[in-house]
Amino acid sequence: MRKKILLLGSGELGKELVIAMQRLGQYVIAVDNYKNAPAMQVAHEFEVIDMLNGPELDHLVAKHKPDFIVPEVESIRTERFYEYEKQGYSVIPSAKAANYTMNRKAIRDLASIDLSIKTANYKYASSYEQLLEAVKDIGMPCVVKPLMSSSGKGQSTIKNSSDLRKAWNYALEGSRGDLMEVIVEEFIVFDYEITLLTLTQNNGETLFCSPIGHRQERGDYQESWQPMSMQEELLIKAQQMARKITEELGGSGIWGVEFFIGNNEVYFSELSPRPHDTGMVTLAGTQNFSEFELHARAILGIPVLNISLLRNGASAVILASNNNDRLPVITGFADASNYNNTDYKIFGKPSTRKYRRMGVALAYGDEKTEELVLKAKEVASKIQID
Repeated sequence: MRKKILLLGSGELGKELVIAMQRLGQYVIAVDNYKNAPAMQVAHEFEVIDMLNGPELDHLVAKHKPDFIVPEVESIRTERFYEYEKQGYSVIPSAKAANYTMNRKAIRDLASIDLSIKTANYKYASSYEQLLEAVKDIGMPCVVKPLMSSSGKGQSTIKNSSDLRKAWNYALEGSRGDLMEVIVEEFIVFDYEITLLTLTQNNGETLFCSPIGHRQERGDYQESWQPMSMQEELLIKAQQMARKITEELGGSGIWGVEFFIGNNEVYFSELSPRPHDTGMVTLAGTQNFSEFELHARAILGIPVLNISLLRNGASAVILASNNNDRLPVITGFADASNYNNTDYKIFGKPSTRKYRRMGVALAYGDEKTEELVLKAKEVASKIQID
């Protein structure tokens, strides 16, 4: 059952997926717009192309004739996926899912308007003047995000009018692809936020991982922990919403469905049709399968009968402190190894920029998740990347 996988996007999440695929005997071609990306280092082949260039993408698919096309990032000419499906290629999880979720406008309208799923109030803006009108309608504080971005890039909170121009410019700088439009969201006063990893299977039932809590900073996740303690009725609501939207989008794979929980309500936030960065906590052995192993099995049609929580776990990111185009120098492994029931993963990115995610520290055991988060942060602090 050896299949050829064309992985579009070769970051750290893609790297773990390649490893999971190879452990199941599959053949992977890793693709990105720069050389020596993390997933390329462990794949059978790699290609460097501009994935926003439609003809280049067409040529790549025709060249390799993959069994599965697996997007791992947002900056892809995803509208081509519909044509690939017509040609008989399998897009993961589906061409519809990839197109809707690569653009916050499409997925938010699908959830709020078409499926009547509860979300924050929102408006769109494609110019600074439209941003001013949208903020006036939504009210302050509010949140501004690019319609297309990854890992929280370009997101900011507007608290007063002096933040407006800065937020607009920051959103455009953080936008991936060539779409210069933003979404302005009502600021939800929430108690906590979760990622609900949701597994859809073509020949099996939809399954849910235990909820993952996480903390954001600069629009990007800093720590995550599993399980996130929450009321059963709120978890059931989140699961119902996740099932509804993933069924509408179709296909098989792991989905990172994000929710805000506040005022005894569940608000849908965002959706990624692939492994989620906060889900790296599953690398700490919190489940019987990591999110990457689940994704690989769903893609290949290998049935997953259940997802079991085995132990508590936490993750903390390891960040670069400066900008450098040379191969990073990494130190501190010995000091970081002086903690029981911990681990760390270095992603192998070929260059650094300030706050770039370069690795992750993990902690696991029977302790409370709050204690495990502190331990993971302590491990992460010992590793220096220059």
